[in-house]
Amino acid sequence: MVITWYGQSCFKVQSGDTVLITDPFDKSIGLTPPRGQANIVTISHHHYDHNNLEALASSNPFVIDGPGEYEIKGVNVTGLLTYHDQKEGKERGSNTIYLIEMEGIKICHLGDIGQTKIDNAQLEIIDGVDILMIPVGGIFTINGEEAADLINQIEPKIVIPMHYKIPGLSIKLEGLEEFLKEMGVTKKETVDKLTIKKKELSEEETEVVIMKI
Repeated sequence: MVITWYGQSCFKVQSGDTVLITDPFDKSIGLTPPRGQANIVTISHHHYDHNNLEALASSNPFVIDGPGEYEIKGVNVTGLLTYHDQKEGKERGSNTIYLIEMEGIKICHLGDIGQTKIDNAQLEIIDGVDILMIPVGGIFTINGEEAADLINQIEPKIVIPMHYKIPGLSIKLEGLEEFLKEMGVTKKETVDKLTIKKKELSEEETEVVIMKI
């Protein structure tokens, strides 16, 4: 499995010839939208920096844009309803988090989650998360401190922060510093992509992986 990051909450997860894209964004945010072919696209919520399906329309992907259970090309996806804020959606509406199972690896993409806790029923469903993609930039989602608390709840093996301030991004977000401080990470090199196999996942403490676009 190979994971690459386009910025914001948009990742490409590839297993063989199967490609899944999460939360494709519009070019108006200052970054280059995802290109190429996709078999599956997940949409956490319908804001312009998360639902640019036109960028991938030529490949006619299977689009998942809400809660439910799906199986496409051997990939299992479970969408769970959460909220974009701490007031049960009264400020920014709903958000779907996705559990993606591919090559025996469980990936959890939290989208633009704004609530600071996940309830026990949802924790049971996403139990055993291997890779957690979590927003840390605050303002529109949880911030670095709140992200660290959620990570303690979920206990993934690998954490990939997303949705934070990077060069070129026109949306106002906080940077990565607070999150790294909360996680006890003083210096971390960035990687172009994450290539991982199930057997390579550590059973020890959670690893933070910082990706570059």
